[in-house]
Amino acid sequence: MRDKLFSRRGFRFRAGHRIAEAILDYVGQTPPSTERRRAEPATHARRLASAAARQAAMTAGSLTLPPGPLGWLTLLPELRSLWKLQTQLVADIASCYGKTAELEREEMLYCLFRHTDPRAVRDLVAQIGKRFVVQRASRPEFNSVALKIGMHISQRVIGKGISRWIPVIGALGAGAYAYYDTTQVARTAIELFTGVIDVETEKTPVDSERPSNDPATPPRQAR
Repeated sequence: MRDKLFSRRGFRFRAGHRIAEAILDYVGQTPPSTERRRAEPATHARRLASAAARQAAMTAGSLTLPPGPLGWLTLLPELRSLWKLQTQLVADIASCYGKTAELEREEMLYCLFRHTDPRAVRDLVAQIGKRFVVQRASRPEFNSVALKIGMHISQRVIGKGISRWIPVIGALGAGAYAYYDTTQVARTAIELFTGVIDVETEKTPVDSERPSNDPATPPRQAR
């Protein structure tokens, strides 16, 4: 029993790292979009979301069909396919709102995983009413957030993998979840790009700790 427990923990740890690597592959760069800025972006964004959700359901359902141990091999490809579709959806929604320039890795990670693991992304994007404060993260900080999300998803993957032994039920369940998941991503993206996005960057120690009488800072002239 103890060996089985450690085996499960080891699988979850390895799965978490692999999922985190896949996340970093997709949020590191924003895919190009052919969408243009719309006069009524919310209406068009909802149409895009509906089409993407249907496509996600079909993709996830077909990848879940292999029964038995073979089904385990489709878990990570399923997630990769889903994130590829969702990152494109977020890019298209940003373009509808004319905010492609505001879409960087922090915003992308927030849109993709706010509904999945809100605690992991709250250090990157904080919502205050209709205002979103984005904190640009260093590479180690960003990687740490991706790993937290990866570990969170890996916990769900272990239970989700059991459904791979029941092909039809597993396919229907995976398709339904992919539809829901993509709808949530679209909802977060629409909310984000409808609001005001303020980006904060960390001050360097030299700038933040320099005293007011520092010779490098000339005194103000009295008028």
